[in-house]
Amino acid sequence: MGDSSSASYIHMVHHLIEKCLIFRMSKEECMEALSKHANIKPVITSTVWNELEKENKEFFEEYAESRSKDDRMSEEETSQMIQKIISSSDSTSKDSHHDGDDGEDDHSNPNV
Repeated sequence: MGDSSSASYIHMVHHLIEKCLIFRMSKEECMEALSKHANIKPVITSTVWNELEKENKEFFEEYAESRSKDDRMSEEETSQMIQKIISSSDSTSKDSHHDGDDGEDDHSNPNV
């Protein structure tokens, strides 16, 4: 019943979480960014993040420790970076133009 599409979706969320980690985002920041920019429900992001934490406890402990020491990007910088990630991911799977799913200009400009 769509197991391969479910696995593909989970893999995509996993990949986007890895991008959030590269940009030193917290779990909450990642959930918010993926919800806003990729229409991924926060519960999905949270579930995948939790599984990654279980599988990589040591990494996430060090990640949390290093995040608390370092300066982080501003919210605006984070939003811009996530939008670039989403745009580049979308361009490989579909037309990178906004498909008009809600008719609003929600920072979906692929040229940013």
